Amino acid sequence: MKEYQEVRNHLIEMLEELDDRLGKITDDVKHVDHPPEQDFSEQAIEAENDEVLDALGNAARDEVEKIKQAISRIDAGTYGICLICGEPIKKERLSALPYANHCIRCAEHKEHH
Repeated sequence: MKEYQEVRNHLIEMLEELDDRLGKITDDVKHVDHPPEQDFSEQAIEAENDEVLDALGNAARDEVEKIKQAISRIDAGTYGICLICGEPIKKERLSALPYANHCIRCAEHKEHH
């Protein structure tokens, strides 16, 4: 685990940033700062904005889950090992996507099927 302590710290920082972003998105969707608009056309625009915010929130929640799983793999000593083939995931891939759980070959294969 020691070899991935820096990665673990980075993943925790990513979690904190995502948690902050999710809080802001939730506040925006709930209209905490301002009441919903009275005008119908403004309500329609607000509804579209809420859909975009909801999609961003879902993407952030998905990323949070992947980060938590990566931290668990670091703690368990299985980080950097592909969940499909069991081969090591290249360091370049982990640098670009620290919560990657598949090697590039398996990720591409999984994406096409």
